[in-house]
Order: sequence, then C-alpha cells, then structure tokens
Amino acid sequence: MTISQQARTELEAAAFRRLVEHLRKRTDVQNIDLMNLAGFCRNCLSKWMKEESDQHGLGLSLDETREAVYGMPYEVWKQLHQREASPDQQKQFASVMSDPAKHS
Repeated sequence: MTISQQARTELEAAAFRRLVEHLRKRTDVQNIDLMNLAGFCRNCLSKWMKEESDQHGLGLSLDETREAVYGMPYEVWKQLHQREASPDQQKQFASVMSDPAKHS
C-alpha cells in the first residue's frame, strides 16, 4: 500500500504526539533510564524539535520545545519528578555517551 506524503506526515506527527503523551504519563521513567536503554530521552526530543524549528525558521526556544515535550516548564518537571541518578545509572550513562553509536 502506498500512502501520500501528507498522510505519512500526519501519521508520523500523530505517533510523535502519542509518544510524548506516553512519556508525560510515565514520570516514573527517568531520562537517564531512557538514555541508558534507548540512547535518547525527553531532552533529546526537545532538542530535535528545536533543531527542526530552527531549520524551518520558526524560532522556537529550547524552553518552548521542552515545555511542548514535558507538558510543563522543564524546571517544574525536574522538581516534581526527577530523582538523583544512582552510581550505577551514572556509570552506564557514561558508557552510553562514550559510544556515539548508542546515543542520538
């Protein structure tokens, strides 16, 4: 089955919105856990959105794209939901970040 570029874009946008909504609900999943397992996190999504905004001349700030992903200002989300990373999480994160093939 072949779909139009417009339909593909709409499907991708809908899937992205569902991913963001899922991550908003799963506040128990820390960004470091996402990075360690998948090589990206909520902050990565925010940065990707900012980069796309810049490429399209929209001029969204990083704070604006973070709020779009987190559903609230980033500092508020951190206060409400972010926990201190354990030494094991930090060690795994350092390993992920040292290997460009494992992260965005």
